[in-house]
Amino acid sequence: MKRVLIIFSDTGGGHRAAAEAIRDALLARHPDEVSIEMVDAFRQFSPRPYKYAPEMYPWIVNRSKTAWLVGYRLSDTRGSSRFFSRTMYASLEKGLRRMFEQHPADLVVSVHSMLTRPCLFSLLQFEERPPFMVVVTDLVTTHHFWYDKKVDRCLVPTQPAFERGLKAGLRPDQMRVTGLPVHAQFAARLTDKASARAELGWDAHLPTILLVGGGEGMGPLYKTARALNDRRLRCQLVVIAGRNQKLKANLEAVQWNQPTHIYPFVTNMPVLMAAADILVSKAGPATISEACIAGLPVILYDAIPGQETGNVEYVVNNGAGLFAPSAEEVGQAVSEWLAEGPPGLQRRSENARRLGRPDAVWDIADEVWDYAQRPSIKNPPRRLFGNLAPRTRIRAR
Repeated sequence: MKRVLIIFSDTGGGHRAAAEAIRDALLARHPDEVSIEMVDAFRQFSPRPYKYAPEMYPWIVNRSKTAWLVGYRLSDTRGSSRFFSRTMYASLEKGLRRMFEQHPADLVVSVHSMLTRPCLFSLLQFEERPPFMVVVTDLVTTHHFWYDKKVDRCLVPTQPAFERGLKAGLRPDQMRVTGLPVHAQFAARLTDKASARAELGWDAHLPTILLVGGGEGMGPLYKTARALNDRRLRCQLVVIAGRNQKLKANLEAVQWNQPTHIYPFVTNMPVLMAAADILVSKAGPATISEACIAGLPVILYDAIPGQETGNVEYVVNNGAGLFAPSAEEVGQAVSEWLAEGPPGLQRRSENARRLGRPDAVWDIADEVWDYAQRPSIKNPPRRLFGNLAPRTRIRAR
């Protein structure tokens, strides 16, 4: 039985989703041969303030994008990223050691940029360590935190992410472009448009606009939906309010000028995307990857500065969508796309589908399984005051 430890944190839903996708694909491939643990290293093994990172991240990103961008750029060089990672490791050292002692593994996989280097630093303090793999879950403008020359394998979602890894000092043979790990059930549950609309009870003929703001219903969804409503377009509108009950109530109080469907948090996104013609969303990597697998062109209304900036360029440059950073611009874009008729939507759908990599999660699972078979790695002795000093062994508790 091979043991795999996947390290993530709930700073944004993409990290957990990626970890779960890899876990479930690996279990499907090797149901009786692998044991997988998922650990939120910030939440479970870090002191304050790091243990509150899942709460702090959305607060900072949503309320101070300028501050976030400044911090992102300052830390996004070889030297500064290593400095900040070392500084973080000084605070996390005891907790990470405890994590590796309590969760011994044949392979460690990181799906979080800020945890990658501190976890690798920690493993290097032991006499021996398991192989260490990184699965990059940002799409294009990947931060230097993702890349360290001592990792054994680094899987990246796009060619631009691969090229950024080369500039960060990794060798070509250390990396592979696999795509982003979207859960295998997403592609499996996709169906044709007519069947999806029949299942959902939507109009079979009206062009359909799907608005999403993540599981929490974040972003200007209400304002954007109202802007579309004011245009009185020949379409049907679908808005996913997520867990945002106030947003759902506000949407349900609107007098809509076209058939409109309001949903809370959903678990059938493959069916919703299969039934839609246009997706309106923020530039999250998981949502973009899912839309491309579904062949769904996307109008992006927002992007987190830094890590999502390249996502916009990736979508626009490949003809799979455009960027409309205001409710009025979203309304104008949707109006223009609908005026082009089905040929324009079909062309963008094909462009999006060319970017989709539905088999990425299986390729990643196969790489994980391969590296889990490899022997542990003996770390070189540490030097203390010019002399060699022994390292300690990882001892399971």
